Amino acid sequence: MEEPQPSHPGTSDSMMGLSMSRSGGTSSSALKRGPPSSFEGLEDETSKKRFKGDLGNEPDSEKSVAKPGYETLAEDLAQELQCGCCTELVYRPVVVSPCQHFFCGSCCVLWIRNGGTNCPACRGVSTIVTPSRPLQSIVDILLRADPSRERAKRERIQADEVYKAGCSMRIPTPREASPEPNLNQNADYVRPCPHCVPDNAFGWRCPQPVIDYGVDPERAWHLDDGNPPGHAFCGNCENLLALRAPSTTKCDLCQVSFCGVGVPGRCLAAPLLSQHPHNMSDLGDLIQSSEVYGCFDHNTVEVDIMLDYLTAQELSPRHIYREVASHILSQPNGFRPLIELDLFVDIHSVTAGIDENPDAPRNRICRQCATEVMLWGMKDWWIRERQKGFLEETVTRRPDCKEGTSCSRQKDLAHAREYNHIIAPRFSGDSVLSTDASMTGTQGSPLAFAATTADAARQLEPEMRESRGHAAVTDFPTISLLTDGL
Repeated sequence: MEEPQPSHPGTSDSMMGLSMSRSGGTSSSALKRGPPSSFEGLEDETSKKRFKGDLGNEPDSEKSVAKPGYETLAEDLAQELQCGCCTELVYRPVVVSPCQHFFCGSCCVLWIRNGGTNCPACRGVSTIVTPSRPLQSIVDILLRADPSRERAKRERIQADEVYKAGCSMRIPTPREASPEPNLNQNADYVRPCPHCVPDNAFGWRCPQPVIDYGVDPERAWHLDDGNPPGHAFCGNCENLLALRAPSTTKCDLCQVSFCGVGVPGRCLAAPLLSQHPHNMSDLGDLIQSSEVYGCFDHNTVEVDIMLDYLTAQELSPRHIYREVASHILSQPNGFRPLIELDLFVDIHSVTAGIDENPDAPRNRICRQCATEVMLWGMKDWWIRERQKGFLEETVTRRPDCKEGTSCSRQKDLAHAREYNHIIAPRFSGDSVLSTDASMTGTQGSPLAFAATTADAARQLEPEMRESRGHAAVTDFPTISLLTDGL
């Protein structure tokens, strides 16, 4: 006979409480753990449903809190990824070494083109600029999350034209720092030139150095006394220069000297065919120049035809200048007719030198005179260039205007489109008729060339008779040949 197992009071009580809870009993005293205080006072079913509804709204409130946090993160990230130059979201990021500042690739290229020799942010000495893939990845992630932060399409296209993605670049070596300003300098006295200073960096000293006003006011040179002996003022930077210094050059057309040390490449009178015209670096400068339109009597149609031709043939203003200068050099009198026209007088604000030998050859030219030469010969160059036959037939088939370049209706677009106005030849300074193709009409017609040349010959008949003992113009076989059949 089995003995009864002893009963445990705690176990029986817990089992009883569990059974009561399963049977739906409402007595809370039988439960081992009492209900939380938050359930107190919930007597009816409506209160319980309202409470459950409040609990169900908690995830939405968490989402509303998380959304502003995400926007804040995106905004902070966009602020950190701003370019140090344009202050916009960096595009094609590049990193400057060794300071590790980053910028848009196009912004860094423009910085270097404009003379930057250090980091645009900290101005520290820098050596190389490299593209940054990690930064580009972060920017891509940000733009996928928020496409509205992407740069405008037009800005991206312009930036890609300046900087090619993935390319590295070098920052030029910094130029020598400018000397400290001399607070004792008097504006009425001439400051010494770079070669007047003893033991200067150029290895040459003036035989007649100018005395600094701050050192010896009594012996300083006053501006009212003109240029100091052996010195002049640079036509570009307008600083004092030594005329006999190895770096000094002189323009053979305007007779102005250039120091060669102030602004490299600009304070220079270069050889004739290697100079760059001032403010004429690309076709955009030609478009913006009112003087170019003045060369064509403000006939915008003819100028547009020339600009379209330059674009198609990929020709630069410097190419035009070199061909104009070469053509002038091939003429018997060279640049003398242009000098006699005072074309190069008062181009610079400094005093020019004296042309000791007007018949001397012209070998060097400054940037400003190069521009004057290009503008003076641009129309004749265009006349010669059109003879190459690269223009469209819609241009070459236009009839010549009877009034030619003297036509008063050239500003009328309809009239300018219908008729060609570049038909009059230009004669050299000694009134010698040129039968070169450059003096023909722009249409390239032999008959038109003959008619134009014959008219020009008739205008020169008095001079020809005087030079040949009053012989008739038609006695010349070339002229009679041109006038036959007209």
